[in-house]
Amino acid sequence: MTLNQALQHTPLFDTHVASGAKMVDFGGWEMPLHYGSQLNEHHAVRKDAGMFDVSHMCAVDVSGSVPKSFLRRLIANSVDKLNTPGKALYSGMLNPAGGVIDDLIVYWRGGDNYRVVVNASTSVKDLAHMNRVAATYDADLSPRRDLAMIAVQGPNAREKVFAARPEWRAAGEPLGVFFAAEIGEVFLARTGYTGEDGFEITLPSGEAAKLWADLKAAGVAECGLGARDTLRLEAGMNLYGNEMDETVSPLDAGMGWTVDLKTDREFIGRPSLEANGQSVAFVGLKLLDRGVMRSHMKVVTPHGDGETTSGTFSPTLGFSIALARVPLAVAIGDKVQVDIRGKLVDALVTKPSFVRNGKALV
Repeated sequence: MTLNQALQHTPLFDTHVASGAKMVDFGGWEMPLHYGSQLNEHHAVRKDAGMFDVSHMCAVDVSGSVPKSFLRRLIANSVDKLNTPGKALYSGMLNPAGGVIDDLIVYWRGGDNYRVVVNASTSVKDLAHMNRVAATYDADLSPRRDLAMIAVQGPNAREKVFAARPEWRAAGEPLGVFFAAEIGEVFLARTGYTGEDGFEITLPSGEAAKLWADLKAAGVAECGLGARDTLRLEAGMNLYGNEMDETVSPLDAGMGWTVDLKTDREFIGRPSLEANGQSVAFVGLKLLDRGVMRSHMKVVTPHGDGETTSGTFSPTLGFSIALARVPLAVAIGDKVQVDIRGKLVDALVTKPSFVRNGKALV
C-alpha cells in the first residue's frame, strides 16, 4: 500500500464509523479493529452472539460446462466430496511447489454451479491464478464484489439471526454444519472462523446496513478484527500469512486433513507434496508461566528449534497460547521453552486447538 493508494471500503464502512469503531488498514481495506473493547467483543461471541463485517473477502461464482474438472485441478481437497447441494469444503489452493496460495471454502450450489470464497489480502493473486488455470477448462469465473458478507457467531447467534429475519428460519434451522442455503439473493452458510456456531451471510451490498442494524437491535454485539483474531486462534484456525503462505506446505501447516492423496486426482502441487512429505509438526503451545507469546518467537526443544506462527493471551482461558511449527519428534504433552524477549519460558505442547463451542480443550 503506497501513500497515494486509497484504502478500500466495504458497504458497511459508514455503519462502523457511526458506531465509533477504531478503523485500521487490513490488507488494503479500512476495517474496524474494535468498537471500544476487544475483550468484551471476544466474550460476547463465546457467551452470546457477535457479528463481523467480512465483506472484504471475495466470493467468486464458478460455472460453465466443466467447472468441477477445473476445481478438481485447482485445489488440494476433493470437490467429489460435495455430493449434496449446499455442502461446503475447506481446502488449500497450492502452487506447483506445494506452497499455499490461499485457503478457501468451496460451496456446491447444484448442477454446474459453485461458489468459492477467498481471503481479502490474497484476492488479486488468487483470481489471477484461478483465471490461468481456468483458461484450459470451460469454467467461467465471476467475482461478486456486488455482495456483502456478515458473520454472526456465538451460542445464540442462529436464534438471533432468526429473530432479525424470521423468514429465514425455515431454510436456516435445518442446516448442518458446513452447509448453506440460498434464500432468494441471500446465501446463508453455517460456517465461521471463531470455533462457535453461527452463520456467514452473503447478501446484496445495498441490504447489508439494514441487516446489521436489525441484528444489533436483536442483541448481536458489533465485533472487530481484534476479537476475530483471538477467537480464531483459540479455535486453532489458521490465518493466511501466519500459519501458511506460498512457501509453506499444507502438510506443515496443520492442513494435512484437507489434502486428498488417496485418489489419483492430479491437482496442482501434488507431485511436490508427495516428493517432500511433511517436514515439521504443527502444534499448540500453552504457556506455563507469565508472559504472552506472539508470532515468530523461537521455540526451544530437545530435538531442535521451532517457531511460533501466531500467539496471544487467551481471554477465555486466562493464559497465553500459540500455534507453532516444531521438529517432527516433538510430541503432544512435551515440555518446551519459548524465547520471549530473551527469556526462556516453559510451555506445554498441545493439540493445535484450544477452545471450541465455549469449552476449553487444554
